[in-house]
Amino acid sequence: MATFHFDLVSPARLMFAGEVTQVDVQGVEGDFGVLAGHAPLVATLKPGILTVFGSGEPVRYVVLGGFAEVSPEALTVLADAVWPIAEADQLLIASRIRELEEGREKLDERALLDRAIERLDHLRVLERTLQGGTSAH
Repeated sequence: MATFHFDLVSPARLMFAGEVTQVDVQGVEGDFGVLAGHAPLVATLKPGILTVFGSGEPVRYVVLGGFAEVSPEALTVLADAVWPIAEADQLLIASRIRELEEGREKLDERALLDRAIERLDHLRVLERTLQGGTSAH
């Protein structure tokens, strides 16, 4: 299978850089898989699990949002925060859920409230997934 270059970056560190065969991404407007030769695309990420396929077993990362830039030769994910799934900071995720729940009452504009509720839902699904509940990619 053809490979392409993938970089997974957060403000804190470069989490991954290398050749891969596929990356499954959870986007705000829908989940998608990236293969070599993918059409150019920029997407906003929702909190969720990013799965990297290369040599060996797939590697999963927890991503708390960010952006993905796809070209036929490369994928770059700029994540707000990212950890290998085994190192996911569940306390931080729970804290962000509480912040959104508490802040939701203060939002007046409907569009802002809708986005906050959507992000809260994504974080809750991620939290359940990490606790062994419903599965995600």
